[in-house]
Amino acid sequence: MGAVHGTPLLIEALVAIVALIVLIARFKINPFIVLLVVSLALAVAAGMPMEKIVKAFETGVGGTLGHIALVIGLGTMLGKMMAESGGAERIATTLIGLFGEEHVHWAMMCIAIIVGLPVFFEVGFVLLIPIAFNLAQRTGKSMVLIGVPMIAGLSIVHGLIPPHPAALLAVQAFHADIGKTIAFGLLIGIPIAIVAGPLFALSIYKHIHLNPDNAIARQFIGSRAERGVPGEATDRRAASKAGAAARDAGGDTVRVAVARDSHPYPRDLPSFGITLFTVLLPVALMLIGSWADLFTPAHSLANDIVKLLGNSVVALLVAVLVSFWTFGGARGFDREQILKFVNESLGPIAGIVLVIGAGGGFGAILRETGISQQIIDSSSSLSLSPLVLGWLVAALIRLATGSATVAMTTACGIVAPLATSATAAVRPELLVLSTGAGSLIFSHVNDAGFWLVKEYFGMTISQTFKTWSLCETIISVMGLVLTLGLASVF
Repeated sequence: MGAVHGTPLLIEALVAIVALIVLIARFKINPFIVLLVVSLALAVAAGMPMEKIVKAFETGVGGTLGHIALVIGLGTMLGKMMAESGGAERIATTLIGLFGEEHVHWAMMCIAIIVGLPVFFEVGFVLLIPIAFNLAQRTGKSMVLIGVPMIAGLSIVHGLIPPHPAALLAVQAFHADIGKTIAFGLLIGIPIAIVAGPLFALSIYKHIHLNPDNAIARQFIGSRAERGVPGEATDRRAASKAGAAARDAGGDTVRVAVARDSHPYPRDLPSFGITLFTVLLPVALMLIGSWADLFTPAHSLANDIVKLLGNSVVALLVAVLVSFWTFGGARGFDREQILKFVNESLGPIAGIVLVIGAGGGFGAILRETGISQQIIDSSSSLSLSPLVLGWLVAALIRLATGSATVAMTTACGIVAPLATSATAAVRPELLVLSTGAGSLIFSHVNDAGFWLVKEYFGMTISQTFKTWSLCETIISVMGLVLTLGLASVF
């Protein structure tokens, strides 16, 4: 069979994506199996050499999981330690006290923007998801209301604002000033976060009813009373009444077998300062690592060490090791209990890791069959403003590959030469923002972030489209509109 080219190739890709959605959402087939089968079928239909198909899929899985699996594993361990010690509840309680129960969704947006500035989306997600679960449980509010502002804040700073690698590469490609890029990014990013985060969440959370039986949520909100861990103060009757009241309310908040006012933790909960220090330690290390050249000689031993500590995997590993004391030994847990918590945390994420990997494999097949290049060729011939062209190219590549980073970096290589003649009229900082905004549009089944949000939140495919995918699209479209607005002023 010869290789397929042109419009038929794009049609085959569209059919494959529709098949994925239908098989998973309508026929309830395991997402990992569906992604594998559809990827192989698409490769065969597109005329890809048979001997390369499985290898390409495996490469895509490995490329995706090489980073994300480590981040998810270490982040989940840190979250588990925070939950078991009561640290997540401490942060939740403090945020409730500062913002009030009625405004905790605004709190999540703010903390997501702060935490997300120096880290990848996946890293920020696994750091903050235990806090989101605890806020939902403590306030009795929907996880959609609490979680959507979190993912909106993380996504905005990931796509628009340096020091994220893709944004930094765009700064270099367009010869933009990094300080002005950050300033412009915050100028449009904050209003976008408000609309795509709390306001959007308020408009949809009543229509999205999540499954209350969420295994991931249970391990992050501390239901150790059911496992008989020593030193717990548990009121079974109060817990039963609380559970019954929650069921009668008919809501979709996370439920646990402990009363909201009881604290089933050994000794005292960790202080807010210790908890915040442990959670933000990897963020600080990554931020310091990105600035290593400013205070250490380039290529020196000190420079290499700082950059190593600033690597996201190493930074998370350091935080996990620190948590064994701050959330473990200092709270009265012995080594056997800490080992048990860490081992328990890995079981529920096995399925998530497989699905995310398969999504990466699907994206690799889309690239290897030439679909991404076909999109690039089609978009490059359009006569558009550099700002709109940068957004459009990044958006199309994002839809085809599922990766915001790949979309932004690839679009920069295409748009930078085309925009050279027009850069006198268009600020290069705004080209960075429009390209970044395009790279965030409509996350779907070939994006690891789609499956991360779906599995952790316990959503269906349809619910994930209505929340996460729509949130990303709001961010993308508003990003383009506000960037065009800035271009008319500056």
